[in-house]
Amino acid sequence: QFPFGRRLPCDIYWHGVSFHDNDIFSGQVNKFPGMTEMVRKITLSRAVRTMQDLFPLEYNFYPRSWILPEEFPLFVDEVRMMKDSDPSWKPTFIVKPDGGCQGDGIYLIKDPSDIRLTGSIQSRPAVVQEYICKPLLVDKLKFDIRLYVLLKSLEPLEIYIAKDGLSRFCTEPYQEPTLKNLHQVFMHLTNYSLNIHSGNFIHSDNVNTGSKRTFSSILCRLSSRGADVKKLWSDIISLVIKTIIALTPELKVYYQSDIPAGKPGPTCFQILGFDILLMKNLKPMLLEVNANPSMRIEHEQELSPGVFENVPSPVDEEVKVAVIRDTLRLVDPQKKKR
Repeated sequence: QFPFGRRLPCDIYWHGVSFHDNDIFSGQVNKFPGMTEMVRKITLSRAVRTMQDLFPLEYNFYPRSWILPEEFPLFVDEVRMMKDSDPSWKPTFIVKPDGGCQGDGIYLIKDPSDIRLTGSIQSRPAVVQEYICKPLLVDKLKFDIRLYVLLKSLEPLEIYIAKDGLSRFCTEPYQEPTLKNLHQVFMHLTNYSLNIHSGNFIHSDNVNTGSKRTFSSILCRLSSRGADVKKLWSDIISLVIKTIIALTPELKVYYQSDIPAGKPGPTCFQILGFDILLMKNLKPMLLEVNANPSMRIEHEQELSPGVFENVPSPVDEEVKVAVIRDTLRLVDPQKKKR
């Protein structure tokens, strides 16, 4: 570890935050310039929407989204039009602050007039999306999937998807949103950092049980129920590839401005965290992409109010150690020499 930076050449620079941590002249860096900006909720929504306009059938894995505050009038108009054409449509929307993470600032609404416009949205832009009301449930609970994707290079575009990921569960049995239960975050939001504070959160030593499990354990259960797991995987792979294709043009602009062609500089790779929700009919929907997915393999346990200790988490360890190990193997600079 070099807390004050290191200017000597080395094979792999592993940065905690972003590409611009300090000057890097050689080797490989585990961050792409511009990636943090590209996967913010607003930028991601814009990039995917551009592709939705061009290829509506190919990009139907991302919920309908509007950018606030600038598209607020559009949001109000479109919802009114859709309600007029189908009076039985009773939508729910989810509002996500652009720079928020770990579930911070997210809330559900039934009507555009419920958006908390009081100053905060003006100073804090957000994305509002149609909420997916019919998620796949396991043990009556809603869950999402965190998959790890290695973007190994932009030119040529080279993408690897880890075979296993995490399934992160809500801690209260799911019910479709109503005005009464809209604020029940433990029922509607799958964020680990929220649910860990629920009294129902289960830390398990088994990858098949508890509030955080392996994705492979969910696939096993689905397969035993007769679900077509092969098709599900191919749908997920397709979602990942198409999402990265949507981000690539702007990523290349960032890349070329920071590492001009022909100049000596590092090459880049990056592990991305894809958050995916399965609908009841097993269609995967993209929730968001994380440029800095947590690689911690322990969790905090509250011993007494406000007193925490770190406890190893077998589920995190099983998935994340493999992700890091295989990433290092794939970008191994020694490989060419052997």
